[in-house]
Amino acid sequence: MSRLLTYLFGRLPIGWLQLSHNKARLVAAVSGVSFATLLVFMQLGIMGALNSSTVAPYGLLSADIVISSEEGNTLTDAGEIARARMFQALGVPGVADATPLYIGNLPFTLDNGSTVSLLSFGFDVSQPEFVSPSIAASFASLTIENTVILDRDTRGMPASVIDALMAGGRYEFEANGNTLVAVGTMNIGGGFLADGMLAMSDQTFLRSFPARTSSAPNHILLNVDDGVSVDTVVERLRDALPSANVKVLAADASAQADLDFMSSERPTGIIFGFGVFMGILVGLVIVYQVLSTDVADHLGEYATFKAMGYGQPFFLGIVFEEAIVLAVFGFIPGLIVSIGLYAGLRAVTGLPVEMDASRAILVFLGTLTACTISGAIATRRLAAADPADLF
Repeated sequence: MSRLLTYLFGRLPIGWLQLSHNKARLVAAVSGVSFATLLVFMQLGIMGALNSSTVAPYGLLSADIVISSEEGNTLTDAGEIARARMFQALGVPGVADATPLYIGNLPFTLDNGSTVSLLSFGFDVSQPEFVSPSIAASFASLTIENTVILDRDTRGMPASVIDALMAGGRYEFEANGNTLVAVGTMNIGGGFLADGMLAMSDQTFLRSFPARTSSAPNHILLNVDDGVSVDTVVERLRDALPSANVKVLAADASAQADLDFMSSERPTGIIFGFGVFMGILVGLVIVYQVLSTDVADHLGEYATFKAMGYGQPFFLGIVFEEAIVLAVFGFIPGLIVSIGLYAGLRAVTGLPVEMDASRAILVFLGTLTACTISGAIATRRLAAADPADLF
C-alpha cells in the first residue's frame, strides 16, 4: 500500500503511515465510515424504492395528458373528478381522444388465510390505445365479465398461482364479494400502498367497488393529435376547464409531481431524507474525531515541519491524504454490505430496492467530500499555531 500511495502522490505517504501506525484506531475509523456509508445507502435505497413504486403505475398507461381532481396528491392517491370534464376536454382543439381511469385498493384473502392488497385500475376496454404494451396482449380478454390481469410480482402471492397463469392457466378468487378470474399477468410490482397491481375493465371495477359510480373516475387520460404540442394542449385545457377543482398535467409532469409530493410532503419521504442527512453527519463527526486526534498526537512532528518552512497546504495535503484513505477504505465494505441488505429487503418485501452505478458514485463522492471537509476542519489548529509553542 505504501508503494502504491507513493506512486500516486509522488511523495512519501505520510498520512497513510500515520493512520496505519495505530492499527486499532485505523480499524475503528474505517468501521465508523463504513457504518455512515451503510446508513446513507440504506436510506437512499428505501427512498429510491418509494420513488420507483410511486411512478410504477404510470407503466400501465399510454397517455399524453392526465386530468385529475385538485384534491388528489398522486396518481394512486387521488380524489374523484366529474366524467363530464372528459367531454369538455374532447371539445378542446388538439385533443384526439379521452378515457376515464378508475383506481381503488382491493384486498382479498388467500387460501392460507393471509390478506393481499391489490391496487386496481379500471380501463375502458374499447380504448386499448391508452394502455401500455406490457398489458396490451392480454387487454382484449378483459371484455369478458369479471376477468382481470394480475401483477406477477404481487407480495405474498403463491408462486404456483403465478406459474400457472404464465403457462396459460386461470386463477379464480373472491374479493369484496365479487368473484374475479385472473387470465393474464403483468410485471409492475408492489409498493408502500399495496402488495401488487390489478388491471380490469371499468365495468368489472364498478362491480368490485359498488360504492363507486361511472360518473366519477379518478383521472381522465388524454391523447393529442399527431404533430400537436402536448404543452400547447395542456395550456388550452387549463383555460377551458375550471382551475379551482381540476389540475391538468402532461403525463411526465404528473409523474414528476408525484415524486415531488412523496419526497417533500409525505412523512415517509421526509424521514428518509433526514436519515440521509444524519448518515452524512455521523460520517463527518467520526472522521473529524479521528483526524483531530491524529493531528493532536503528532503535533511535535507537524511543528518540526512548520519550523522547517512547510506551509499550511503541506499539512492539508497530509490530512487530506488520510481523509481519502478513510473514505476509500470505509466506502468499499459499506457498499458490499449494502448490496447484500438490498437483496434481502427485495426478497422479503418485494420493494424495488436496487443498487445502481449512479447511486454508488454519488455516495462515494459524498463520502469523499465529507471526509475532506472533516480533514480541513481538523487542521485549523495548526494554521494559527506557533512552532515554538508546539514544542
